[in-house]
Amino acid sequence: MKFLRLAVLAGLIGSAMAIGGARAATLQVELSSKTGSPLADAVIYAIPDSKTPMKAPGTAEIDQIKRTFVPKVTILQTGTSVTFPNKDNIEHDVYSFSPAKTFELKLYSGVPAHPVVFDKPGLVTLGCNIHDQMIAYVMVVDTSFFAKADEHGIARIEGLPPGNYEIKAWHYSLPDGTALPSRRVTISTDQTIKFPLDAASGGSGMMGMMGMMGMSGSSS
Repeated sequence: MKFLRLAVLAGLIGSAMAIGGARAATLQVELSSKTGSPLADAVIYAIPDSKTPMKAPGTAEIDQIKRTFVPKVTILQTGTSVTFPNKDNIEHDVYSFSPAKTFELKLYSGVPAHPVVFDKPGLVTLGCNIHDQMIAYVMVVDTSFFAKADEHGIARIEGLPPGNYEIKAWHYSLPDGTALPSRRVTISTDQTIKFPLDAASGGSGMMGMMGMMGMSGSSS
């Protein structure tokens, strides 16, 4: 009898582990431009239909190297603290007029004393008051499920519980006034989808310039 109870318990534990292992899936998204080229630096994020607890906000860095923001594109969760190390031998003045985050780090070298907390979802365009050619983009999202495409235009969101999601995508070369493209997916196991965007492989990024000027750039 004791053996039977142990066997049943082992079976229940094994079933629970199998179910638990199936709970997390990976969504691979192949992002391409309107010409079919891989769209590096595109960002995607998944909004679950059901209420899903978000992870605690983390931290991130956006460097300034050779009068360039590195990386050019960042996607992060609402509430993330970002530091802006200046690794050049000249001073920079980092700012944004975007509604999702308006701030200025006045002329400085090294690392600012306090990070910038991105506490509202939306597109934030960064600039430097001293060097006009410097521009970068931060997409702030109200979800823990997001990713940025690599040089092959591939982005992977890992750890997705089974369920229905709205997948949204953005790239800085999307035409002016374009609503964020979205797709519906049902997650049960790992899967791959193709997500073409009406965007060029590069470009100045009109939606990003809208964010710089304080115009609409919300992720919602």
